[in-house]
Amino acid sequence: MDAFSEAIFRKVISKHIDEGPKHVILDLAKIDFVDSSGLGALVQLVKKAQTEKGSLQIVTNPRVTQTVKLVRLEKFLSLQPSVDVAVESIKGG
Repeated sequence: MDAFSEAIFRKVISKHIDEGPKHVILDLAKIDFVDSSGLGALVQLVKKAQTEKGSLQIVTNPRVTQTVKLVRLEKFLSLQPSVDVAVESIKGG
């Protein structure tokens, strides 16, 4: 996810947040690369979900997690190791 794909990605996910459901799980486990544009989009989408009284759980892989940790956003972005863990996080929270 980079500057080229960020705008379309943000638009599509934003529409899903607007239309519901309240909590969204975004599975990025097969994404190989996230640049600053992609990280910015994720931050904007998490804020949007919070504004709508929902959440955006992000399933990731070690490579993306490492990138997110470099900028210290792992807790804010609610990174999860699997869809199952993300579902449990929503149920518990």
